[in-house]
Amino acid sequence: MTDTVRTEPDSGAGRTASPEFSSIDLDVQGMTCASCAARIQKKLNKVDGVQAAVNYATNKAHVLAPYGTSTESLIEVVRAAGYDASLPDPAEDTEARAREHADRIRRRLVFSACIAVPVILVSMITPLQFPGWQWASLVLTTPVLFWGGWSFHHSAWVNLRHGAFTMDTLISVGTLAAYFWSAYCLLFGNAGMIGMKHPFSLHLMRADNLDAVYFEAACGTITFILLGRWIEARSKSEAGSALRELLKMGAKLVHVLDDDGTETTKPIETLTVGRRFVVRPGEKVASDGEVVEGNSAIDAHVITGESVPVEVGPGDRVVGATLNTTGRIVVRATAVGADTQLAQIAHLVEQAQTGKSNAQRLADRIASVFVPVVIGIALVTLLGWLIAGAGASFAITAGVSVLIISCPCALGLATPTALLAGTGRGAQLGVVIRGPEALEQARTIDTVVMDKTGTLTRGEMSVQRVVPADGEDDATVLANAAALEAGSEHPIAEAIVARAAEQGAVPPADGFRIIPGRGVQADLEGRTAFAGNTALMEEQALPIPGPLTEAADTASAQGATVVFVAWSGAVRGVIAVSDEVADNSARAVERLHALGLRTVMLTGDNERAAGHVASQVGIDEVHAQVLPEQKLSVITDLREKGHRVAMIGDGVNDAAALAAAELGIAMGTGTDAAIAASDLTLMRHDLMLAVDAIDLSRATLRTIHGNLFWAFFYNVCAIPIAAAGLLNPMIAGAAMAFSSVFVVTNSLRLRGFRPTR
Repeated sequence: MTDTVRTEPDSGAGRTASPEFSSIDLDVQGMTCASCAARIQKKLNKVDGVQAAVNYATNKAHVLAPYGTSTESLIEVVRAAGYDASLPDPAEDTEARAREHADRIRRRLVFSACIAVPVILVSMITPLQFPGWQWASLVLTTPVLFWGGWSFHHSAWVNLRHGAFTMDTLISVGTLAAYFWSAYCLLFGNAGMIGMKHPFSLHLMRADNLDAVYFEAACGTITFILLGRWIEARSKSEAGSALRELLKMGAKLVHVLDDDGTETTKPIETLTVGRRFVVRPGEKVASDGEVVEGNSAIDAHVITGESVPVEVGPGDRVVGATLNTTGRIVVRATAVGADTQLAQIAHLVEQAQTGKSNAQRLADRIASVFVPVVIGIALVTLLGWLIAGAGASFAITAGVSVLIISCPCALGLATPTALLAGTGRGAQLGVVIRGPEALEQARTIDTVVMDKTGTLTRGEMSVQRVVPADGEDDATVLANAAALEAGSEHPIAEAIVARAAEQGAVPPADGFRIIPGRGVQADLEGRTAFAGNTALMEEQALPIPGPLTEAADTASAQGATVVFVAWSGAVRGVIAVSDEVADNSARAVERLHALGLRTVMLTGDNERAAGHVASQVGIDEVHAQVLPEQKLSVITDLREKGHRVAMIGDGVNDAAALAAAELGIAMGTGTDAAIAASDLTLMRHDLMLAVDAIDLSRATLRTIHGNLFWAFFYNVCAIPIAAAGLLNPMIAGAAMAFSSVFVVTNSLRLRGFRPTR
């Protein structure tokens, strides 16, 4: 996908400043860790004038290159780095491809596990060692090593060709060394003798009879690491769901209106700029456009965040994917396809996702140094014992012990096992954690930004107050208003009818008529009655009593929508309707403050509504009447000022901001797009869960860091012991397995997590 943008590149060595750039997105294949993405990004950024960001989580490269730069040349750069790339195929099902990748790993994992378990048991428990068990272990380990572990060996070879070392390098070298040395001992030593059993010894014997095999270390390491890769692949398979959910919000069909007045239903892809199309009540607006005929109320909360449907008529602009609630309108398309506001929001989400970090990158960074150091130590151990005259068998076995004890099995499990335990506990609490990047960011946030509608508030209109004129009562005003509004599908009308129905029967009304942009009219028991705004009362020459005017002004100042009710030639009352603040919102904000977090509210609503809600719950800073692009801009500005930002939202209009923030938290009662773009999802409309989610995320991240520390600490302590010839490779394999058990056990402690209340 390529489009032209105007921007100024960052200055730097070897870069040519040019005002016009092409934005190019590439699908990257072959990455196995975050260091792969960093290497590709470094190679691309060496191209003159190019600015690249490579995302390991989404397997995407976003490139800004001087206009006219060949896409093929960029692909060749990626290939020269040892990977592959291609332009995204719109027709390709990326979700299915990701699932297929995860399934391939799962098949290798299941196959390897079924073989590794008996090999480990028979190798580590002497009474189980039947005659010829070592030859059976050779046969069983071979497919695990070369089929189950093929991806590790291939990755290690590719990285080696380019002078790089990753965790795959140590996995490959360690398992191959254990396998081939064991095979050598079988073929040319005493280990192949039928009836041979492993003696249980903690250290090496200075003998040269080659009587030990270490197949369990080879197949066990492969199996454990495959488990971690499968967990990671499952998480990555959902990487593109935010964009897919965004695009699903749009209409699939459009009722095109021909010049002769004929309506034809066509796929949305056939709509062109300037064509007119019809939108009936209950249908989504097919594309961005201008109303040329008809009046209606458009529910745009999924795009703008505005809680109240907006009245539109000829000359007004409408946005694709918004909902037409009342009347039939004819719209002339002004933007289609990638130019619509919905598509632009999707583009913002894609850009915001680029460069998101992954918790596992810490392990890859350390591994890039740790791996060559371990290989060096193994070689020094081998040469040192040969020089010392210990014999080839002792020297080689000591070197293999170093490699086996260093195999980063626990390192590969440190993140995914803690993530599984944390996400499982989160699901019990009502919090869904989408990936390790959420945990990584939760620890450092200092600012929490919240949407108003559907986050701090319920997202549903309800009657807040009924003020009758002198001589009238609340029940009569509410009942008559409900009778007038019963024929309307407007959310405000539905709120009034619902409240009146709770209090008693609603009187019948005849001659119902909608007055566009003002309200409704009907006959109540032979009397003409109206319900609507100030403009309707003025149009009907119905003066509003002073007390009702004061009540309406007070309600409006608090962000409510006011509806005047009149019959028999006089205004009889006013009803205030608004979106209520949700339960626990104030308590949640108080808890966030107690954690030392600053709170900010972003909303598409007007300033009075926003200010009223902010004062009720105790928000520190308010930004009202902001568009989706502006929400993203506010998040970006906060981050540029040095703040670590968490964003809580529930609408499509929040999706880009959720993706741009260090930590995105979506209400599970919100739109699918917001949920898909977030890092954490709250399954109940309870803002208190957001605080619980931050607590859980921090606890899970502490566990991950603890796992990583102990995994490396174990290696640091064990490597010198192995190099000194004091550790039998079989015991090294057992110790390696124990380190994995320790990591898993430590992670399972998260199942007992209790949020601080």
